[in-house]
Amino acid sequence: MDNRANILDCALRLFASQGYDSVGVQKICEDAGVTKPTLYYYFKSKHGLLDTLLAEYFQTLYQMVEPAVTYHGDLSLSLSGVTTAYFSFAKEHAAFYRLQLSLYFAPPQHEAHKLAAGFQERQFRLVKNLFLGALRDYPNLQEHEDYATATFIGLVDHWISLALNNYIELNSALVHQTVQQFLYGILSAHETRM
Repeated sequence: MDNRANILDCALRLFASQGYDSVGVQKICEDAGVTKPTLYYYFKSKHGLLDTLLAEYFQTLYQMVEPAVTYHGDLSLSLSGVTTAYFSFAKEHAAFYRLQLSLYFAPPQHEAHKLAAGFQERQFRLVKNLFLGALRDYPNLQEHEDYATATFIGLVDHWISLALNNYIELNSALVHQTVQQFLYGILSAHETRM
C-alpha cells in the first residue's frame, strides 16, 4: 500500500473508532508510519484528509446508488434496489459509514459536519429523484418528496447503525422488511392527509 492510501486507511479507522476531534495528525502519522510532512504533502491538513476521505467514499456510494434511483414503474422494486445498494456499501465500508453517520449528527457549526454536509445533500438529492420519478403513479407524494426521502434514508440508516453495532444482519430479508415498512408508513400517512 502506498503512503497516501495507508494514511487514508489509518485516518478512516481512527476517525471512525475515536471520532474526528479526538484524533490528531500525530496519531495518524504514528499509526501510518509516516512523518507529518508526508501527510501534509498529500493532504495539506487534517481537514484536507477528511475531505479526501469523504470525496472518495461518497463517490463510491453514489456509484452504487445511482443505478437504483431511476424509477421504472415499480416503487417497491426501486426501493429494494436502493436499500440493497446502501446495505452493500455499509457492509463493504463499515468504518466509513460509521464515520459519515457521526458527522451527520455533529453540531451544524462543526468543521467536520460542514465538510460532510455537501456530500450528504447530494445523497439526499439522488434518493429524492426516485420519489420525483414516482409522482405519476403516486400522486399523494406530491409536495412530500423531501419528507419521503428523509424518512426513507433515516430508516435505512437506522438499520445500518444497528448492524454496525452487531445487533442485526443486513440481508435480503431486511431489505424486504425495510421497503414494506417504509411503503406502508409513508403511503398510509399521506393518504390520511389528503
